[in-house]
Amino acid sequence: MKSEVRIDPMLQRKQLSKEQAYQKAKHYCAYQERSHTEVREKLYSFGIRKQEVEELISQLIEENCLNEERFAIRFAGGKFRMKQWGRIKIRYELKQKRVGEYCIRKALEAIDEEAYRQTIAKLAERKWKAFNDEQSKIAKMARTTEYLLHKGYESILIKQAIEVLKREEDFRKENIGQ
Repeated sequence: MKSEVRIDPMLQRKQLSKEQAYQKAKHYCAYQERSHTEVREKLYSFGIRKQEVEELISQLIEENCLNEERFAIRFAGGKFRMKQWGRIKIRYELKQKRVGEYCIRKALEAIDEEAYRQTIAKLAERKWKAFNDEQSKIAKMARTTEYLLHKGYESILIKQAIEVLKREEDFRKENIGQ
């Protein structure tokens, strides 16, 4: 009795021709900005060989379908606006996507400094006010700092935002206490 080996149809992927892979990659890039690494991985998933993958990547770059600087700027702007991530977290995520240092620097420079400072102030104030007044100021500072560090903001900016909140709280307590 022979045992029959069955291959899951989901694992059997039809290998695409170079032209088919190119068309799919072009559509993949048109849908949203992609990093070179994302497109490279997608092409490998189509069963394309390394040499052809590199040729297709070059072709997509030449036709401006794939632009890593444009990707980095959009990625950074989107994560900042939608998730209120700080520059440290954005830099880390771009490095995870193997984006070059030049593109990362350009992306971080594209974030509006005034909006960045307003966002950190707003996040700090929201977190600070989430604690009741009976909690110690040290506990509020620690929890707010931890939250903002997790969001990827710079220590110096966090310290400045918390100093403003402490002064406002002290001022409020002095004026209410009179």
